[in-house]
Amino acid sequence: MKILIVDDEPIIRELILQIIDEIEDIDIQAIEACDGEEGLELIKKEKPDIVLLDIMMPKMSGFEICRVLQKQPPSWNMKIVMLTAKGQEVDKQTAKELGVKWYVTKPFRIDDIIKLLRELAEEV
Repeated sequence: MKILIVDDEPIIRELILQIIDEIEDIDIQAIEACDGEEGLELIKKEKPDIVLLDIMMPKMSGFEICRVLQKQPPSWNMKIVMLTAKGQEVDKQTAKELGVKWYVTKPFRIDDIIKLLRELAEEV
């Protein structure tokens, strides 16, 4: 399974990588992007199964990435998880309208991320 972490905060990317390392029973390849443009490029190039996507990033927001993907849907079954500090209902509604089914607000519980990744891995 391939997971793409798209977040402009290096500490968050590192934390998620450590969380992924804890999941030893699933073969996970993790890739990182530090801004929205790089994230979109890696989605197209690497075809990840799961994208952990921040909303507020330089160059292109997570919402903008979702809008591009709505217009040009991926040819594979990719799951997007918004992982963001934006916890307002309007942001959750926007994500839902953009086709995002999973929305996790920061700060998050490590156990919740592990549980979610396990559940999504079963669907891959």
